[in-house]
Amino acid sequence: MSENVNIAEIFGEDVFNDTVMRERLPKKYYKELRRTIDEGKELAPDLADVVAHAMKEWAIERGATHYTHWFQPLTGITAEKHDSFISPVRKDGTVILEFSGKELIKSEPDASSFPSGGIRSTFEARGYTAWDCTSPAFVRHDAAGAILCIPTAFCSYTGESLDMKTPLLRSMEALNTQTLRLIRLFGNTTSKSVKPSVGAEQEYFLVDRERFLQRKDLIYTGHTLFGAMPPKGQELDDQYFGVIRERVAAFMKVLNEELWKLGIPAKTQHNEVAPGQHELAPIYSDCNVAVDANQLTMEVMKKVAERQGMTCLLHEKPFAGVNGSGKHDNWSIVTDDGINLLEPGDTPHDNVQFLLVLTCILKAVDEHADLLRESAASVGNDYRLGANEAPPAVVSAFVGEQLQDVLSQLISTGMATSSKQGEKMETGVRTLPDFMKDATDRNRTSPFAFTGNKFEFRMVGSSESIAPPNIILNTIVAEAFAEASDVLEKAENFDIEVHNLIKKYATEHQRIVFNGNGYSDEWIEEAERRGLPNLKSSVDAYECLTSEKSIKLFEKFGIFTKEELESRQEIKYEGYAKEVNIEARTMIDMASKSLIPSCLKYSKVLAETVKELRDAGADDTAAKEILYEVTDLTIEAKNALQKLIDDDAEAVSKGDVRESAEFCRDVVKADMAALRAPIDRLEMIVDKDYWPMPSYGDLLFEV
Repeated sequence: MSENVNIAEIFGEDVFNDTVMRERLPKKYYKELRRTIDEGKELAPDLADVVAHAMKEWAIERGATHYTHWFQPLTGITAEKHDSFISPVRKDGTVILEFSGKELIKSEPDASSFPSGGIRSTFEARGYTAWDCTSPAFVRHDAAGAILCIPTAFCSYTGESLDMKTPLLRSMEALNTQTLRLIRLFGNTTSKSVKPSVGAEQEYFLVDRERFLQRKDLIYTGHTLFGAMPPKGQELDDQYFGVIRERVAAFMKVLNEELWKLGIPAKTQHNEVAPGQHELAPIYSDCNVAVDANQLTMEVMKKVAERQGMTCLLHEKPFAGVNGSGKHDNWSIVTDDGINLLEPGDTPHDNVQFLLVLTCILKAVDEHADLLRESAASVGNDYRLGANEAPPAVVSAFVGEQLQDVLSQLISTGMATSSKQGEKMETGVRTLPDFMKDATDRNRTSPFAFTGNKFEFRMVGSSESIAPPNIILNTIVAEAFAEASDVLEKAENFDIEVHNLIKKYATEHQRIVFNGNGYSDEWIEEAERRGLPNLKSSVDAYECLTSEKSIKLFEKFGIFTKEELESRQEIKYEGYAKEVNIEARTMIDMASKSLIPSCLKYSKVLAETVKELRDAGADDTAAKEILYEVTDLTIEAKNALQKLIDDDAEAVSKGDVRESAEFCRDVVKADMAALRAPIDRLEMIVDKDYWPMPSYGDLLFEV
């Protein structure tokens, strides 16, 4: 790539986007495909053949030799199987390069080894991937060459969803249907479709790859299981938005170019709060495309970092003692003709449609706070949520001073007659311009914050797919819109009824609104008084998936069947137990083979030093004190290690996945903390030459 990059020239060059389709498809077929994408029309077989041929020719020109159905099984990452374009060899020894509409539309990967939660047995191997034409195909360049990647949904032979994309698309259809019902009541007859618009801010750490490979905990689990804090962490707040280091800047440059070529509108980049931590944020796009783009972004981040001698850590808590990483999911609702339904306007108290949309969303979040919490649940996120770096496990909504005032007027008097306006910001410096400040501040401690014309769901973990939280948001808001439409469609006087409905929702669901400090202990106590759920661990959160309320919600809108919910719950319990088990076994391996032996070697050196001092008639007090402290801590570590070994074996032996997950949460994780404590103290005492792995300081500051 040249030094001077023209973004406009390279953006989307590896994407089979609308521009490419318009150029390469006959006009008739291009229009048919656009109707399929925009209006959800069924894809005709002859159209599929024409698109497949054009896609193949374009991909080959981009250097592609293979294609793959790129899908998102319930592993949290993407999956793919590569097939070449080669058809049977001719008699003269040459080959034909073909790609049919049938191959574009459907493929049949082996489904037996993907998580299914009991829906499919191991011997029931057949599964299908189906082309999602609403998310553009792209060519990915890497060590394997150029591969045509076709975004697809993934389902079992018996029709159950085994992926993230299928329920996401279902939820988008549900939201589209119910939102159109609602806005038609306000006289909108021109908008043809509605889609959630999403932008996912991605936080991550970069560490030197050579040092990464010296840490088994980073290799096996993605985060450090041992590690003492260095003399300097993030206390000085000098990392946040600070000057980007040269090596990191070089990474960001290449990353941006790779993402731009893939049509991903990477826009913002900066240092985050912790040393070695950074953030990338894209421009918003349709929900389905944004989910695919974020999965692709994480993959590209890892590959670019490795090529540049670094490793990208996406875990929610790579280092204890400094900020973890999240992924803020910015969500709004936009019509096909550009109307953002979460745009309050200059006088939101007069914007009746906005107020109904807002109060419907507050109603949805209040009634299904447990599902929103569950959508961000993972082992990694349990290390992060609730600390002074991330939202608490209690879901609440921040609406800001302006909207809080409007809601308060509605609740107290039944009428909203004014909206607070921003004031002139006077800097006191004549050479600096005065400007109008916003009517409300922002709140970085809120899990679900209104930020002007969108909601920012800040609970999501940095390594996780953003599909689950958007599935939940789309579905619960669709339900709220449906219930409001049911009432308003029967109203004799629409204006009176919509006013009453806004007041009713604002009053009944005011407990979910909190504009204060979400990090404070006082808020947790207040939330309990309000009756808001506090699901502190992922294991607690998973239970809500199969509640009667959840099953009714998802089946009503065709998002999940009861069986699909039960299978996903089982997958999550099992996944939690397996992840904790991997962490425990990694700690056992590191402590048994490396850390405790290193401490014993150092103890021997100390013992020899004591003897030498004594023989020389010198004072051996300090040496003996250090020896005793190292010995005591090593014994403490050895005892904690044995308990972890025993309890981890018990966790693995349990037959029920939920019971195993609960035991891991309550017992195994406590054992891990008990083993870590003496090891981390030993790291501060043992000579660095004897410590067998890079320290936090080595990892965080030497990139």
